[in-house]
Amino acid sequence: MAFNKNQISIVILIIAFAILTYLVQAISSFSLDLRITHSIQSIDFAAFNGIMVFFSWAGFPPQSVVLMLLFVGLIYFLGLRWEAAVTLLGGIFGQLLNWLIKELIHRDRPSGDLVNVVLKLDSYSFPSGHVMFYTEFFGFICFLAFVLLRPSWKRNVILILFGSQVLAVGISRIYLGAHWASDVLGAYLLGSLCLIAIIQFYRWGKPRYFV
Repeated sequence: MAFNKNQISIVILIIAFAILTYLVQAISSFSLDLRITHSIQSIDFAAFNGIMVFFSWAGFPPQSVVLMLLFVGLIYFLGLRWEAAVTLLGGIFGQLLNWLIKELIHRDRPSGDLVNVVLKLDSYSFPSGHVMFYTEFFGFICFLAFVLLRPSWKRNVILILFGSQVLAVGISRIYLGAHWASDVLGAYLLGSLCLIAIIQFYRWGKPRYFV
């Protein structure tokens, strides 16, 4: 049976995440993680610190919950009921999956004796909840903008605004000492899988119930 490009991409993501998860469980720490963190934290100018704090801020509750509900409400107000429902379901599903895997893996966060930890958190580290949330939630917002809006400067602004959030949050979590680079990589892989699943669910339900 022949596989299309989407199916091949999904298989690659699953295999990559499975291998990374195995390595995280088998090896307590990676020297590459430490080198990456030291390299990013060596960036030394005042504005960069504020930027990194800003990109992480929206991923903490309660603001993450408020942000999600605001977007869902806005999308629903625009008459896009199925889009609003899938956006809400996707956000909840991604965070529940992240919590479940963190509880299964039990990986500790970076310690202050190894890296600069700006804010100490008690939850587990793998995979990054911020990165998963941004990848799945903001990624789906970008998808909706791409498929529902005509090519225009408005669509480009939305794609750049939310796409930059997805890209920058990974660097932010490492810079702030909240996660290792492998935590961030795992979250991008799993978040991408969640995003693909939500998009497929959206496409499945749209013609059936909300033409």
